[in-house]
Amino acid sequence: MPRTITMRRRPGTDSEYTAAPSVRELDEIANWLDTRFSILGIRFGFDSIMGLVPGIGDFASLGISSYLIMQGYRLGARKRTLARMGLNVLGDTIFGSIPVVGTVIDVAWKANRANMRLLRKDLQRPGAVRRM
Repeated sequence: MPRTITMRRRPGTDSEYTAAPSVRELDEIANWLDTRFSILGIRFGFDSIMGLVPGIGDFASLGISSYLIMQGYRLGARKRTLARMGLNVLGDTIFGSIPVVGTVIDVAWKANRANMRLLRKDLQRPGAVRRM
């Protein structure tokens, strides 16, 4: 299947065009964060690995997860879907920041994968409009 990239000029700048990421590209980021690796059948990703570094790792995961929400907005997700995605990320960040237990929660709770399921479902509705 050929890859389609939508190019838009960034308003108010002299920069070249910016490519809006596709849902498939966002899916790949979510896979890297939540399910990229497997040990003894247990799937985990960089979100769990970064969570091993107290404070900094959870903050970095929050930033990347927020990027997925921002791109969901650009792709046309409804506010209620974005709010649900935000709650998933908030819960992942709060519970994931608990020492030791947080790492187990990060491995068990795949917030970014759940967010991508929400986003795909929302974007399949009739009338979804891209925001750039």
